[in-house]
Amino acid sequence: MSDSDQTRGRLIDVELEESIGRSTPDVEHERAVAIFDLIEENSFRPVNDSGAGPYRLKLSLAEQRLVFAVAREDGAAVVTHILSLTPLRRIVKDYYMICESYYDAIRSSTPSHIEAIDMGRRGLHNEGSRTLMDRLSGKIDIDFDTARRLFTLVCVLHWRG
Repeated sequence: MSDSDQTRGRLIDVELEESIGRSTPDVEHERAVAIFDLIEENSFRPVNDSGAGPYRLKLSLAEQRLVFAVAREDGAAVVTHILSLTPLRRIVKDYYMICESYYDAIRSSTPSHIEAIDMGRRGLHNEGSRTLMDRLSGKIDIDFDTARRLFTLVCVLHWRG
């Protein structure tokens, strides 16, 4: 597969709505890592897009809804999907709480305690990723690893908002 073919169904840029401001250093670190990892490796293609990628994505919150604004490399709009946050709200809340416990544990707990919390954190992250994939089904085709990174960014938006 040529380099050109590999970039067609993928993201080359991800932007989070900036108007909601910055968060804690831990959350900002999660955001930076998720965006870096997402750009490095992803599978992302709007369903029924007659054009070709690569794509740019702007994630934002509007009236308690999650907005996926997809554009081409040159900035031309492709599609905007607005999703209810309701199916993700409980998972994001639980994930945020367990992340706080995890960050606290890293600073003061035993390795076995940190590992136990991290297992729960990963389980919730996987659940959120699957839910996000389901919510995007029929709208945007993504693989599980892309969904995991996008779920992290959804959580960052929610924590900031």
